[in-house]
Amino acid sequence: MGTEISEPLILDKKNIDGGDSVELERVPEWKDQITIRGLVVSALLGALFCIITHKLNLTVGIIPSLNVGAGLLGFFFVKSWTGFLTKLGFQVSPFTKQENTVIQTCVVACYGLAFSGGFGSYIIAMDEKTYNLIGADYPGNRAEDIKNPGLGWMTGFLFVVSFLGLFSLAPLRKIMVLDYKLTYPSGTATAMLINSFHTDTGAELAGKQVKCLGKYLSISLVWSCFKWFFSGIGDSCGFDNFPSLGLTLFKNTFYFDFSPTYVGCGLICPHIVNCSVLLGAIISWGFLWPFISSHAGDWYPSGLESNNFKGLYGYKVFIAIALILGDGLYNLIKIIYITAKEMCNKSTKQSKLPVVNEVIDDEISEGLAEQRKRDEIFLKDRIPTLFAASGYVALAAISTATLPIIFPPLKWYLVLVSYIIAPALAFCNSYGTGLTDWNLTSTYGKIGLFIIASLVGSDGGVMAGLAACGVMMTIVSTAADLMQDFKTGYLTLSSAKSMFVSQLLGTAMGCVIAPLTFWLFWTAFDVGSPDGPYKAPYAVIFREMAILGIEGFSELPKHCLALCCGFFVGALVVNLLRDVTPKKISQFIPIPMAMAIPFYIGGYFAVDMFVGTVILYIWERINRKDAEDYSGAVASGLICGDGIWTIPSAILSIFRINPPICMYFRPSVSS
Repeated sequence: MGTEISEPLILDKKNIDGGDSVELERVPEWKDQITIRGLVVSALLGALFCIITHKLNLTVGIIPSLNVGAGLLGFFFVKSWTGFLTKLGFQVSPFTKQENTVIQTCVVACYGLAFSGGFGSYIIAMDEKTYNLIGADYPGNRAEDIKNPGLGWMTGFLFVVSFLGLFSLAPLRKIMVLDYKLTYPSGTATAMLINSFHTDTGAELAGKQVKCLGKYLSISLVWSCFKWFFSGIGDSCGFDNFPSLGLTLFKNTFYFDFSPTYVGCGLICPHIVNCSVLLGAIISWGFLWPFISSHAGDWYPSGLESNNFKGLYGYKVFIAIALILGDGLYNLIKIIYITAKEMCNKSTKQSKLPVVNEVIDDEISEGLAEQRKRDEIFLKDRIPTLFAASGYVALAAISTATLPIIFPPLKWYLVLVSYIIAPALAFCNSYGTGLTDWNLTSTYGKIGLFIIASLVGSDGGVMAGLAACGVMMTIVSTAADLMQDFKTGYLTLSSAKSMFVSQLLGTAMGCVIAPLTFWLFWTAFDVGSPDGPYKAPYAVIFREMAILGIEGFSELPKHCLALCCGFFVGALVVNLLRDVTPKKISQFIPIPMAMAIPFYIGGYFAVDMFVGTVILYIWERINRKDAEDYSGAVASGLICGDGIWTIPSAILSIFRINPPICMYFRPSVSS
């Protein structure tokens, strides 16, 4: 579930603070931790990571943690800027780890909205293209439930829903971080990374990591540019359609498409995730879909279009939904059980949960002094409970009045009920994230989708359900992110108030930057086309979930419901096996959620990610220390370089400048 971490090791005076005790370390006031240069860097990096998140969201839907890249690039930009000004003779304020933490918080808050804002899921699910893809004659799929993306309403929607999660749990920061001592593994790892940057040895390693990131960013950028020249007009040309494993496997979507982004994801994601994705691709595209296709004319009418839900396409979507829901439901019940059990036993000294251990003996008295210092700084700048509660009520009132204007089927009383229960769900998600590092944002969103869609019914239920999904996702996501940032701030001696303010500023940036960067994709590319590079796979899935909440299972193809039930139960059983078997066995059991993604999209990105995981595995065998130090930088460079190329590629597409060459492969003429 998580790794046990002893807090005194995180800020060890010899390893982290270069020999100076934390007691002697000067901690800037909370206002000094938030700087103009930091906010400028945050906005630039936020835009870059929003573009990367959109690209991943609209292609495969897997978003790896980009915290390492954000931390490294933030450190690099500010250090370069202060070094440049110093050489010119200007006096500049030192770059502290607190300022570094603020930048990290702003960037994560900003690009987090590119995911929870629904630009690859519930917002695209509302548009006309997804409606037509499902079919105008499909029961429950009404033309009235269409709302095409618009820069104005998307920005307004994010502003009225994105801040509530921050106010909902802010008063509980002491309980979550100090009393329950939740680890928040990603937040703790980020704090260790930032702390290491601000030491002599750590700064030297950070410099090498930045050079490594820059090197692979340049390689990825040049390679992506080179690939563009051969991609021609349409979606069948270039390296993205290279039959590297043969034409037969290519027809079943098994090929390596030379994507730096997916290889980078494979380097970042755990081995079991990458292997699960590949296993899902083999099961679906290697066996299941060919088997179902062989029954065309019996199970479903033959000769249907590839995106007709009455044919093979319906099996792909609904079986993927069954796996996702099975995995999500199991983990939701598991987190609620663990949370309730731990809260009941919170007075017990011994616990099997991944909480921070405090080992008391004479040798770590200085470590305890450091912990007291962290506690003092964390509690020094209070966020008044009255302020947080008033902010939540005021924002909820504004949102309750505004959302029915944006989405008329979502009545004000449904919004109000959502905001009454949202803090409880936000607490569950934040607590679960702190225990297991498993953020169930999309699961809570799907719960809201099903409930509201079924309550509203056929007259607007699809639109209301999708909008409610967005409300839930943004609240529980931002609340979990805030609590994780509080943990990071606690371990880097940053003020809780500066963390809260930087999260507010980062969220405000995201409300503007996320829609703008999405609009670049929407304007330049054919987003949502099942045959294009930006398929937006979750758009169809989310709209079908909303329709399912209204219409039930009556229109599914033959045997589709039985297969869905089988895979749903299978997801529950596999997750149970992962929890009850010994770790030496469970580490090899696949993750159903990861397996579900290629069921709908295809196997090509699974091959790319598997290449990434093979590279990392070999690297770890050859030199584990180097792999630990530089794999994150290499992966971030590959992802960032490919992401940066998206900007000139989109501009060329907007101006209708097409690639000059179409590289295409076909079988040789048989004699």
